[in-house]
Amino acid sequence: MCLVASHAQKNIIRARLKQNIILQHVTATEMAELEPHLVAVDFQKGEYLLHQGDLEMEQYFILDGILKRVVVGPQAKEMILRFADAGDMETSYAAWRLKTPAPYSIIAVTKARVAKLPLPHWAQFISTHLELKEAFEHEVMRSMSEIMAHTITLHLLDAPGRVHRFLRKHPEFSDRVPKKELASHLNLCAETLSRLQHQGKIELR
Repeated sequence: MCLVASHAQKNIIRARLKQNIILQHVTATEMAELEPHLVAVDFQKGEYLLHQGDLEMEQYFILDGILKRVVVGPQAKEMILRFADAGDMETSYAAWRLKTPAPYSIIAVTKARVAKLPLPHWAQFISTHLELKEAFEHEVMRSMSEIMAHTITLHLLDAPGRVHRFLRKHPEFSDRVPKKELASHLNLCAETLSRLQHQGKIELR
């Protein structure tokens, strides 16, 4: 963990931050105000950034790699709600605002690097930059809406239909997310995914 400003690769990190879905809206002056709060952290595959039930939460800007948002139900069954790639963000902002524990975990699917800061600091920052706050909260709602739509399709579509929908909406993940992870996201077993591929009903890279 290292402050962005002190990081050996700070110029690369700054360039990645400028490409972020949220921080692309930030001016140079605003970024100079935000950067002292940002730390860069590298995670290995399978490492947790956030545990379901945590009370202390952070805002994450993904610089490299893929993260997943995972919820575990009462029967200990795991469900992957979404994947997030470099240039995207991850957050538990809604839970933090509602003062409830984190309702899901955030885990590295691959090696990943993020820039992060505590959610209270991020909330304070966007409270003084209202256009940024609006863009951020819109993205939070968009992600929640996308997860809801995905959950509904798990009940409406058959197995091939779920795979086709995922590949159509997220082609960038087709050859980068392990099949076991993809199967979990689509509420399938890995064997079903492999069988559909062998039968020619789906095409995975």
